Amino acid sequence: MFAANVGLIRMTALALLTVCIVPADTTQAQFLFWPQHRLWWSDHTPRPHEHRQRRTQPELAERSQAENAPHGPLQIIISIADQRISVYDNGALIARSSVSTGIPRHPTPLGIFSVISKQRWHRSNLYSAAPMPYMQRITWSGIALHAGILPGHPASHGCIRLKYDFATRLWHLTKRGTRVIIAADDIRPVEIASPHLFESKPQAASDPPASRDVIMDRAAIATPAVRPSIAPNADADRQAPGSTGVADSFRNVVPISVIVSRKLNKLFVRRDFTQLFDIPIRIQDPEQPLGTHVFTVMGPENEGTLRWTVVSMPERSPRALLTPQWHTPGKHMAEITPPLSSSDKANAALERIQIPYDAGQRISQLLTPGSSIIISDYGFSRETGSDTDFIVETH
Repeated sequence: MFAANVGLIRMTALALLTVCIVPADTTQAQFLFWPQHRLWWSDHTPRPHEHRQRRTQPELAERSQAENAPHGPLQIIISIADQRISVYDNGALIARSSVSTGIPRHPTPLGIFSVISKQRWHRSNLYSAAPMPYMQRITWSGIALHAGILPGHPASHGCIRLKYDFATRLWHLTKRGTRVIIAADDIRPVEIASPHLFESKPQAASDPPASRDVIMDRAAIATPAVRPSIAPNADADRQAPGSTGVADSFRNVVPISVIVSRKLNKLFVRRDFTQLFDIPIRIQDPEQPLGTHVFTVMGPENEGTLRWTVVSMPERSPRALLTPQWHTPGKHMAEITPPLSSSDKANAALERIQIPYDAGQRISQLLTPGSSIIISDYGFSRETGSDTDFIVETH
């Protein structure tokens, strides 16, 4: 009897040991350790473990904050038609997920925004104290990104609802000032090189004065310096312990924002949501539209050269061109010329804008990675206030 009991105990112990050393489910491993340099999080969450992941996600996000800190400027782009959000780090797509935007009676505004406030737990001040966890505000009038229910179609009162896991990770990745662009259709940043953008080569003193009034034309650029951030929300922008190096410097830098408005015929500059200065400008053919373009410094490509990207807002939804249109029988519909690429339209806009040389020099000395230049036919929105970046609404 004793020998039989010993044998039973041994078999039980062996079975327990086997269970302990079996490798964990691979989908769970991928969830715990976010791969680098590719799309490292998205819609998919393994359903068998969904309840467990929801309980542990905030803790996992805190733990992974250091290793997944951005490598460069972040850009968040939301497509209303696709009901989708895309996140770009230093110009490269790193994450994508579905969203739910505003219904027709309460549409989500289109335009250029930035994160102006963050709260881990927030309740709506407008709609029956509705919960808005992991809220990232982009207007003081109530538009924000936050976790919520996604029925597969627009359903909010103007906010951008995100899947809970996605909202949690995004909240830990961003900081105040992160650029948010909302467009009718999907758009993306593209590389751009132009002689009319800032360059790092100092301009010779003997250069003719006539060449000094083109926007940012060969303006001298000081080496971008890392400046300490002024973070009003310590909980929102608290950095994970041990985060150092390039990602750390990008989180600490305070970039400038520049807007060139055809409507106002002026240029304005802000840093850390504070107005620095404004100047009048000249625009060739001022009656012709420029479009709306966001140029962003991605950081030094090599010694003496800055790398830029541009996002151009569509002037007309591309999907509208695909919608069947009634026409008179027997008549052919006019052929539609394909639109210019984002960089072509942006370069055309740059060529028409002229600013004083001294102002270009002053702006160049303030440039850091993440600094942006908005060119738009519009002025800045009424949402632009004393504690916001420039907000441009395009509808």
